[in-house]
Amino acid sequence: MPRPRTGKNIDRSIRLTDLANVGPATLRDFHVLGISTVAQLARHDAFRLYDRLCRRTGIRHDPCCIDVFMSAIDQARGGPPTPWWKFTETRKQILAGRGVARRYRGALAKLAR
Repeated sequence: MPRPRTGKNIDRSIRLTDLANVGPATLRDFHVLGISTVAQLARHDAFRLYDRLCRRTGIRHDPCCIDVFMSAIDQARGGPPTPWWKFTETRKQILAGRGVARRYRGALAKLAR
């Protein structure tokens, strides 16, 4: 992921609801995470946000939340609106590279039931 853009590079007139893939559920997640502006979102990492969301809610969320977070963060940093599923393969590669894919397999298995 590119480095966060700060200051003049972020269009402060854009709201979280203006970002692609950000609907009511993602807005609730951002609220739980204490994120209320695009500028705040641009400073975060999708994987850390996901881990924090899971800890704060006490449940393991669908890993596709990471894809949505990646998409929203990328757009918050100045990227084009991109469907969240375009980030799925990147997420899987990053998790496999970090050696934490096993950690999420259990959550995926539970969701599939």
